[in-house]
Amino acid sequence: MTVEEHYKRLAPKLTNWLVATGSPYQEACDLVQETFMKVWSMRDDLQDNDAAVSGLVFTIARNLRKNLFREKNRVTYVDEIKEGDLGLTSEKTSASDIDFLRQRLKEAFDQLPPLLREAYTLFQIGELSIQEIAHETGVSEGLVKVRIFRAKEKLKEILSDLSVTF
Repeated sequence: MTVEEHYKRLAPKLTNWLVATGSPYQEACDLVQETFMKVWSMRDDLQDNDAAVSGLVFTIARNLRKNLFREKNRVTYVDEIKEGDLGLTSEKTSASDIDFLRQRLKEAFDQLPPLLREAYTLFQIGELSIQEIAHETGVSEGLVKVRIFRAKEKLKEILSDLSVTF
């Protein structure tokens, strides 16, 4: 089977899986394209076994998404924010502004359901891998990913009036 035939058969399944496990649709489409570019580059070494190619495709996509997630979703600690980088309108940032941001962040985390807060904190602040969090919490890796994604989306919603990246 050619790479094109594998693409026609697996791309919709891979896209659905990526979206179902927390990736936005456009990001999922990009990951599918990047996955098949990697598969194309190794086309001469592919086994003529549908199950092996399918496993390879899903593994590549999972790893690409993991790398993308790590790159773009690092939390910036409030204490690391320089005074001029707060996105506030005044030229000078006072201690009360920093205290305000700390308080807003604390309140936002307090609004998260405990399971989402735990997964997000272990991943972003504790810097544990998805696998380590799954082992620690006794749930599947997929559920850990969903909890982290939902926590991130909820924090974005709560803190939407601030220019803070999660």
